[in-house]
Amino acid sequence: MSFTAPVLNYAQLAPMLIVLGGALIGVLIEAFAPRASRHSSQLFITVAALVSSFAALMQVRTQSSANAAMGSVAFDGAGVLLQASILVIALLSVFLIADQENFTALPAAVPGSHEERESLQLDLRVTEVYPLTLFAVAGMLLFPVSTDLITLFVALEVLSLPLYLMAGLSRRRRLMSQEAALKYFLLGAFSSAFFLFGAAYLYGYSGSITFAGIQSSVVGGSGNDVFLLLGIAFISVGLLFKVGAVPFHAWSPDVYQGAPTAITGFMAAATKVAAFGAILRIFYVSFANAQWQWSPALVLIAIITMVFGSVVAIAQPDVKRMLAYSSIAHAGFLLAGVIALSKSGLDATIFYLFAYGIATVGAFGVVTLVRDSSGEVTDLNRWSGLGKRSPLVASVFSFFLLAFAGIPLTSGFIGKFSIFSSAYESGSTWILISGVLSSAIAAFFYIRVIVLMFFKDPVEDGTSVVIPSALTTITISVAAVITLILGIFPAPLIDFIASTAFFIR
Repeated sequence: MSFTAPVLNYAQLAPMLIVLGGALIGVLIEAFAPRASRHSSQLFITVAALVSSFAALMQVRTQSSANAAMGSVAFDGAGVLLQASILVIALLSVFLIADQENFTALPAAVPGSHEERESLQLDLRVTEVYPLTLFAVAGMLLFPVSTDLITLFVALEVLSLPLYLMAGLSRRRRLMSQEAALKYFLLGAFSSAFFLFGAAYLYGYSGSITFAGIQSSVVGGSGNDVFLLLGIAFISVGLLFKVGAVPFHAWSPDVYQGAPTAITGFMAAATKVAAFGAILRIFYVSFANAQWQWSPALVLIAIITMVFGSVVAIAQPDVKRMLAYSSIAHAGFLLAGVIALSKSGLDATIFYLFAYGIATVGAFGVVTLVRDSSGEVTDLNRWSGLGKRSPLVASVFSFFLLAFAGIPLTSGFIGKFSIFSSAYESGSTWILISGVLSSAIAAFFYIRVIVLMFFKDPVEDGTSVVIPSALTTITISVAAVITLILGIFPAPLIDFIASTAFFIR
């Protein structure tokens, strides 16, 4: 009797293993390295892990396989593009995270306690955020390439748990930050329970936990359709929670506002890429042949998400809450690519995810620069006249807002045009109409902020724009340049995505 060793395909798993290894090294540094050298060591390890992971990904980008990690991971063109997007966004986010002004000195201390005041006086730095970021990135890299429900759930928890912790690390407004972390954790745990409930139903329907096995049962029609519908519904709740789609969006505004701004940018951009990658794979692979059963519900969710996010954002007085509702609206736009269930929909969604993620990190990078004596200023009324006090910073932020609005010559215009075109080609007329109207509504509140910054008189309230650190400058500059290039000359990236993106079925 012969024994065949399981195939692990370590070369294709290398990007994830490198990031996970960097996170483990970061834990050892926290345990044994002197406090004075931890920050520089952790930053170096984090950047090195992300760059090495990207290099390893480029080495194996053409080696498609359905058998990586004993069949639990599919390494294909779409997975490579999504993982590359996550790594680029994570690297830019780490440069923002390196600005320790955003983080509390002693996370375990009670807000306002003697321990916290003493830690601030000693200028202690929290460095646990670096290995936590790498653990989250490792989960994000695994999430869009998972091919069975168990691996998908493990990836979901690995990316989520570090984010729950990092949301509570804000240096200022500590109680709000801890409240945000608690809300995120409780609602996240609730959504994970729905995910597991859906996985149980899908196993009961198909007798398999693999995407391919579920697809075979859907095609063959051998299972109980009630189990299939319940499984799709509950799985969708768990995944739609991560992208902030209505009605699973309640955590977004509070967490965006309470978390450290650098973490908010990382979470808003990278998590969306990973979560939509998983949604695309499971709907394009497992549920494609059951489209008429889930499509009406997803169309309704997409329309409500677009309209709700765009309308409610108008009334937000806080810039981070405004960007949170903007993120909700963008989740609705991205769902159009899922509903299209076509090659053009897949290509458009991947392009949109990358373009939106880069612009989001840049926008939150600008938010970190507007401060007063007590820290960041996120009240939009106090941004009045910012264009006269700091024309360059206000202009860059305006450019990112125009990209979110989908104005021509920005990456946002190309992304929205592509994704709405795929929706039109698939016959989703209501998605197209709702998306265009929601974009027009969203343009109003983006332009309102631009008018506030450039056409209102500055208020003497102690608000100022600090000189950014070198790493923050790199993040904002790179994000702005990529947003501009993708708006003026997007053809190379669009063609590369079109020739690369596919799912192994």
